[in-house]
Amino acid sequence: MRLQGKNAIITGAGGDLGRGTALRLAEEGARVLVNDIKLERAEETVALVEKAGGEALANAADITSAEAVGEMVDQVMESWGRVDILVNNAGDIRDSLIAKMSEEAWDWVLDLNLKGSFLCTRAVAPHMIEQSGGRIVNLSSLAYKGNIGQANYVSAKSGIVGLTQASGLEFARYGISVNCVAPGLIDTPKAQTLDDATRERLVRMTPMRRMGEIVDIANAILFFVSDEAKYVTRQVIHVSGGMEGF
Repeated sequence: MRLQGKNAIITGAGGDLGRGTALRLAEEGARVLVNDIKLERAEETVALVEKAGGEALANAADITSAEAVGEMVDQVMESWGRVDILVNNAGDIRDSLIAKMSEEAWDWVLDLNLKGSFLCTRAVAPHMIEQSGGRIVNLSSLAYKGNIGQANYVSAKSGIVGLTQASGLEFARYGISVNCVAPGLIDTPKAQTLDDATRERLVRMTPMRRMGEIVDIANAILFFVSDEAKYVTRQVIHVSGGMEGF
């Protein structure tokens, strides 16, 4: 129960990695606000947390909207009185080669992945500063090193690494840590939609010669938000089985 008495916001927690993280943090005692723009998905995660004996709230804020993000943070403050942990997990892709990529696809991916993380960080910062402590974990991807057909996603995920570095430097004096998890090849339902040849190629690129599990990502996040990492900030950890890029 390393997170007993702590309150966490996890964005995109109706999805696979976010749901796994919500369940893992709740297992360690945290109360969890489960954010997902699809409310029914958020409510499914809440039900799983409660079934396991934890406490959770559902929230359907669009994290690309500053107003909606503010209301989400207000929900935590009104319900639980403080916010200790923010996990900026929400994200998605709209892949295309640069020559064929639409401006809309560029803006959508940057807004969701990068702007959303900025808005959530900005919204929790005053509360964490006032209480002299907090933990922020941003989800990047090994794609931040570059990948064909993902210029928008790569730009967003490398931007998240930069956001981690900048905000970690700004907030360190207040006892707030900011760290980043960059997953490699993880066995999620989305990964299972890859064709066999692509899956085999990516597994061959992974020194451990296998896909990671959702709990591997959740455990890395747990480390960053626990007291074991109280002197760790501005770090990017690759949870990738040794892979260093796609």
